[in-house]
Amino acid sequence: MSEIEETLGTRWYAGGLHFACRECGGCCAGPTEGYIWVVEPEIERIAEHLNVTPGELRRRYLRQAGLRTTIVEHRTTKDCIFLGQVEGKRRCAIYTVRPNQCRTWPFWPENLSDLDAWNEVGRRCPGINSGRHYSCEEIERIRKGTRWWEHPKDTAG
Repeated sequence: MSEIEETLGTRWYAGGLHFACRECGGCCAGPTEGYIWVVEPEIERIAEHLNVTPGELRRRYLRQAGLRTTIVEHRTTKDCIFLGQVEGKRRCAIYTVRPNQCRTWPFWPENLSDLDAWNEVGRRCPGINSGRHYSCEEIERIRKGTRWWEHPKDTAG
């Protein structure tokens, strides 16, 4: 058995997990403030998608948080600024160019820390424990993915 196989075999989700995005917007919504991290290649793609310059995108929709950049949230709801009504449904206006952080949901380290954490987040996300089966290897690839624009199919939602 290889070192990678041994490591994956020790994960509580070694047998994989089920997830299917229900496009409910719950992962993009408050009630508390958070961060939606973006990096320069994502900023460029979002700007192109919205037909604005990266500078305009930064002024209107982004803010600095220390040395990093995050998408702003609605002041009252704490929802991502890009979560709104699209074709009569609550959806992401930049879904096709959404940041890596959004693409890797729900396979975030804090959600994968143990079964209780996974099931707790599943109380807020109807896609958890339903739908498509992801192998442990797929989950790890998605969780560790940082350059989605190079491999756009390595995402969960």
